[in-house]
Amino acid sequence: MIDRVKEHLEQVNAFTSKDAQAIEEFRISYAGKKGILNSLFAAFREVPADEKKAFGQELNTLKTAVTDKIKELQSQLNNKGVKAILSDPTRTPFPIQTGNRHPLAVVKNRIIDIFTQIGFTISEGPEIEDDWHNFTALNLPEYHPARDMQDTFFIQTDPDILLRTHTSSVQVRYMERNQPPIRTISPGRVFRNEAISSRAHCIFHQVEGLYIAKNVSFADLKQTLQYFTESLFGNSKIRLRPSYFPFTEPSAEVDIYWGLETETDYRITKGTGWLEIMGCGMVDPNVLENCGIDPNEYSGFAFGMGIERIAMLLYQISDIRLFFENDVRFLKQFKATL
Repeated sequence: MIDRVKEHLEQVNAFTSKDAQAIEEFRISYAGKKGILNSLFAAFREVPADEKKAFGQELNTLKTAVTDKIKELQSQLNNKGVKAILSDPTRTPFPIQTGNRHPLAVVKNRIIDIFTQIGFTISEGPEIEDDWHNFTALNLPEYHPARDMQDTFFIQTDPDILLRTHTSSVQVRYMERNQPPIRTISPGRVFRNEAISSRAHCIFHQVEGLYIAKNVSFADLKQTLQYFTESLFGNSKIRLRPSYFPFTEPSAEVDIYWGLETETDYRITKGTGWLEIMGCGMVDPNVLENCGIDPNEYSGFAFGMGIERIAMLLYQISDIRLFFENDVRFLKQFKATL
């Protein structure tokens, strides 16, 4: 019986083929349900006790040889099939699609690039903020009516801790740590408790700017904003309408002239041709004093814009919720070309 197993072992080791049918027949003859291996294992019960150990070792060697031979031949057959399909064996077997940047990231990076070209640095701060940096230092003391405009998410266990409602809190922290001249922008996420609709969301993104130095005037603010709008939107007229923000005085809303060439232009500008894009103003002396800067020696301006609003204008997107749904069909339309 042992000699019979050794003969099969020699046959298995010697077998080779590049034909799929022959390899399958070999597999069935040895490893099939009615194959040679099963018949030898059945015969194992009839082997004398003193020969069982030697016979069992040879039988296991044959089983391993059959398994390895089948794997080897099938692997060679599969590799041959791949090479026949691919003229270049180094190519990937399937197309790999390149990713896209999120439209908000594209617009944010473009805004950052425009301001860094004229000397603005980038500053960042915590998203979980305290009352002083988010409100009080910005001329919004407790019970100030403008606090109701913020729709704030407060931490239930500590009413002094909240999710920041604007990145102006980053500017406060920056002024506390640095003396003028200061020229910085603060991009980041902000949180407001708003009803989710096509025009509102609980989480959105801002870029706010701050310039503090000696003899800074409103004319410097307007010139900076004119440079920004022309860089981002092309040649465009701007206008500044009087407005109110607790941390700037005087304050203004910035509009660009969008035009009235299409029906969409009439709809989004409400027939005026003008579109609001940001708020701005001269930094209130109280804010400078709260941050340890002498308002008698220094002055400055600040501005802030929502990245979602800018992206919706640039890409003509009608629903802000599309930015947060992560629909690949929507995201793959955008390239970093702005």
